[in-house]
Amino acid sequence: MSVSEIFEIPKYYYFESGNDFSGSKGDFAYKICNGEKLKCMTWHGRLCSMKAEIEHEEEFDNNQEGFDAMIKWLEEQYRAK
Repeated sequence: MSVSEIFEIPKYYYFESGNDFSGSKGDFAYKICNGEKLKCMTWHGRLCSMKAEIEHEEEFDNNQEGFDAMIKWLEEQYRAK
């Protein structure tokens, strides 16, 4: 089961293992980069993050609380489109 009401995103333990994740819903795309912080980027269109014009970017603590805040932020970005 996904942690998001909108997106199919794995649970935090996926990111604890050092993985990045990207996905989309319609023309709304996002990428979650794992590092010292979790960085979430959003854009519109079918291009990959390396070629797209990133519209929003935010960093969150790399722990369960930061992950939960990131999911909420990502859903807000989608709803605001």
